[in-house]
Amino acid sequence: MKIVLDVMGGDYSPEQTTQGAVKALNEDKDLKIAMFGDEAAINKILSDSKCDMSRVEVFDAKDIITNEESPTMAIKLKKESSLVKALEYLMANDDAEALVSSGSTGAVLTGAFMKIGRIKGISRPALAPVLPTVTGGSVVLCDCGANVDCKAVNILHFAYMGSAYASCQTGVTNPRIGLLSNGAEDKKGNELTKEAFDLLKESPLNFVGNCEARDILSGNFDVVVCDGFNGNIALKSAEGTANAVFTLLKQGIKDGGLSAKLGAALLLKTFKKLKKKLDYNENGGACFLGVNKVVVKSHGASKAKSICASILQAKALAQSGVVEKIIDFVKGFKADDAKE
Repeated sequence: MKIVLDVMGGDYSPEQTTQGAVKALNEDKDLKIAMFGDEAAINKILSDSKCDMSRVEVFDAKDIITNEESPTMAIKLKKESSLVKALEYLMANDDAEALVSSGSTGAVLTGAFMKIGRIKGISRPALAPVLPTVTGGSVVLCDCGANVDCKAVNILHFAYMGSAYASCQTGVTNPRIGLLSNGAEDKKGNELTKEAFDLLKESPLNFVGNCEARDILSGNFDVVVCDGFNGNIALKSAEGTANAVFTLLKQGIKDGGLSAKLGAALLLKTFKKLKKKLDYNENGGACFLGVNKVVVKSHGASKAKSICASILQAKALAQSGVVEKIIDFVKGFKADDAKE
């Protein structure tokens, strides 16, 4: 299986992105990678690394789309950028199954929408990270930032796509769907969430009710759906809280004297396991659901380990048939479900 890699988009490109590709190739002998970026720089890094070069293709694309640029204008005008050329290659080659990029989120989402196209019947694609839960499982948050303004039907479609994704990503059957709201009671929420609640309740999905932000990681839901504005706030709040807790723990251990340091030493393995579970470098990227091929958006600050995880994640999702599964869900939509 061939995965297309935008080498130039991330904070540590092309060095760490290329090293991540090498790591993925060495871990999966059935993997091929088409790499788009500064050809000379990529080949230099590859020449210093050990991997099967027969499974690597390198295409020159030196232009980079930055976070400061308008995503739509950049996709239209920067035709020689690594992202645009990677997207065009993905659509032009049937053997290319998925794309991975750690570049500008707006550009990746806009480019995927414009170049790959949304699945017919899906009103809006959505960005869906997989988060760890306190019970040891995971939860899909859909949408976390692709659509800041939504209608209720969009959230219904996020639930269909999130359900298909959860089934493919985690193997859970009949995923439990929650709707992000400001209270667990059925009547809580604004006009958007109340309307979405009614649509979800009438759908054939396993909708289990509203989900407060504090319960996203509780393990009581397999998918939590919301508009991208609130989803992005929820995601970044969770990340910020995790970082704050680790900072406070370190400070407490530092200021707590010998007993605190001894206690920390005893819990070192536990702390390392917790940090690994929460570290995006260990867990790949967020899948952009609703377009015609698999697209995985890695964190902008991804290093080799995270790029490798994202590439292997993209391959696994393509093999799982998540796009085809979403298409099957679409066949069950009511005639007016797909309208904006």
